Amino acid sequence: MNRILSLLGACLLAAWAPGAALAQASAAAYPSKTITLIVPFAAGGSTDTIGRVIGEKLSTRLKQTVIVENRPGSGSTLGSGLVAKAAPDGYTLLVNTISLAINASLQPRAGFDAVKDLQPITQISSLPLVLVIHPGVPAKNLQEFIALARSQPGRLNYASSGNGTSPHLAGEMFKTMAKVEMVHVPYKGNAPAVNDLLAGHVQAHFGLLPAMLPHIKTGKLRAIAVTTETRAPSLPDVPTVAEAGLPGYEINSWQGLFAPAKTPPEVVRKLSETLVAVVADPEFRAALAQEGSEPVGGSVEQFSTHVRNEVAKWARVVKESGATAD
Repeated sequence: MNRILSLLGACLLAAWAPGAALAQASAAAYPSKTITLIVPFAAGGSTDTIGRVIGEKLSTRLKQTVIVENRPGSGSTLGSGLVAKAAPDGYTLLVNTISLAINASLQPRAGFDAVKDLQPITQISSLPLVLVIHPGVPAKNLQEFIALARSQPGRLNYASSGNGTSPHLAGEMFKTMAKVEMVHVPYKGNAPAVNDLLAGHVQAHFGLLPAMLPHIKTGKLRAIAVTTETRAPSLPDVPTVAEAGLPGYEINSWQGLFAPAKTPPEVVRKLSETLVAVVADPEFRAALAQEGSEPVGGSVEQFSTHVRNEVAKWARVVKESGATAD
């Protein structure tokens, strides 16, 4: 009996070995042709800037050409869908943001599943948001702002850079947790939203910290809370939303690298190890700092868990708030 089991084991090993050897050889040879890196946003934005630096650094380290293509549309779902449906061979990659997790529920008919059809590789960065209000709003802190909103239901407006963006959902989560009624005013981008906030046409905005910081420093906008779990080093005197009165409130915008699902594990691991080295590069960290982002890195498993948690989190926010992409 033992001899039979031994022979069976030997046969299984012999059957497995060529496949395993082939996979290892494939990973060792990867990449053997040009890689396309999809950025699902228009050229010139933060993700495009970081995506191009990532492409350059990957090209250098992998010794292969990396072409960056902008495929904007439908809140990033157009470009993301192209990668989700691409051949799972490691030659079509995606740089996306928190919008991927948000759109999983906000745009369920996008034609792909953010969890099942994409393979997270490594988180690149994180980016805090900050709740800012126009100085004319009679509130000095978060509790006063909540009290004001409750006393005037539906009269306060908050701007966002568009439906389905992190500022939009940050506002919706705030409305739900603070039990206030505010009107969402979506704009086509961050610049027009901030311009109207500075002019006093809207009262509040959950903005990306780097873009808000100059206006906060000059007193043109009042920062009353940051959305991250801990205080931002650039605004040490500004509390988090959680510590200022809404325990459990936390949102941190992020960027990460993805491949199509079923990309060979050896290729995914190689890409992850390469990207972790890129994120640790002082020159790349300086490029992130210019965009106001903080480097993250980490393993495939860590980023995969983070993405699943984010998809589940924003599904709850979308359901509770009734937010739509229209």
